[in-house]
Amino acid sequence: MSRTLPRPPKVVDLHADSIANFEDYDNDELLGLSLEKLRDNLDAAIYWEYTQIEFIHGRGKGILRDTVYEELRYYKESGSISSYHPSYRNSDIVVVHIGL
Repeated sequence: MSRTLPRPPKVVDLHADSIANFEDYDNDELLGLSLEKLRDNLDAAIYWEYTQIEFIHGRGKGILRDTVYEELRYYKESGSISSYHPSYRNSDIVVVHIGL
């Protein structure tokens, strides 16, 4: 079987400044870009059969964190991931377990 998705990193930074230039987007657009980056990397991690992947959402006002956790709830309910939780070493990171 030929792999077509690029292999994602094990740790993905979802901060807006790691994705785009702040001046070019409003807050909703930046949030959308972060969510798109989460989906792309999580889908690739599932495709490549990773056992886990970590996403850095940071602190701030918690808007990105809440959006990330909402999206992960959807993935869990659909059976695409087995679980997710804040990292024990840093609560600004969510650890996603894929598979059993």
